[in-house]
Amino acid sequence: MTIPHRLVGTGADRVVVLHDWFGTSAGWGPFPEYLDGAAFSYAFLDYRGYGERADVPGEYTLAEIAGDVLALADQLGWESFSLVGHSMGGKAAQRVLAEAPHRVRKLVGVAPVPASAYPLEGDAYDLFHGAAERPANRRAILDLVTGHRAGAVWLDRMTAQSLALSRPEAFAAYLVDWTTLDFAAKVTGSRLPVRVFVGEHDPALSEAVMRATWLAHYPDAALETLPGSGHYPMYEVPVAFASALEAFLRD
Repeated sequence: MTIPHRLVGTGADRVVVLHDWFGTSAGWGPFPEYLDGAAFSYAFLDYRGYGERADVPGEYTLAEIAGDVLALADQLGWESFSLVGHSMGGKAAQRVLAEAPHRVRKLVGVAPVPASAYPLEGDAYDLFHGAAERPANRRAILDLVTGHRAGAVWLDRMTAQSLALSRPEAFAAYLVDWTTLDFAAKVTGSRLPVRVFVGEHDPALSEAVMRATWLAHYPDAALETLPGSGHYPMYEVPVAFASALEAFLRD
């Protein structure tokens, strides 16, 4: 099976990029425009049920995403590569690490979900689990995780993109997997170079959450807070985010 993807750059340093629960391979705002394509090659992947792969059948799990990442890397001839994962994609990236640690050079989590379970309770459970069928829930989540700072035009556009570019059954199934799955024991103690980026205005996947999870799991992890951003630095502070990301990947 040939896996469609978006390739940015032709450089020797290879990076696979994994999107969030709401996004697609094209859902990175202006951020890709500021990447150094001479030094890096970035492969942006769509998950099954999303974007260009909306009609690809699947179980819609993180393990399936990890398998597709490794298949894409084989397709591209990339024996080793770095991983960048946003939110749910951060947990999927860790699943790749758990399955094929010898192939991963560096790991970047962007407002990332930890490898441990991320339980939702009460109103949060209802809000997130109702989002597959209710556009208003999706918009409310976007508003929440950007610290109630985003304008209506952006919130409406992101909501519409999410509805148009993901299948409801895939959206719902991935939620169950990324909130309940716990494979932290498989990655804890890895000495892989790890960088975690969080937005200062993200109330959900905050600096405190990262210190209790990602930084506890990876002894060589470092945390960087992005000023002026919430959960979506690729939209909110794309130039600063691209610069900070590549400063780590170049080390």
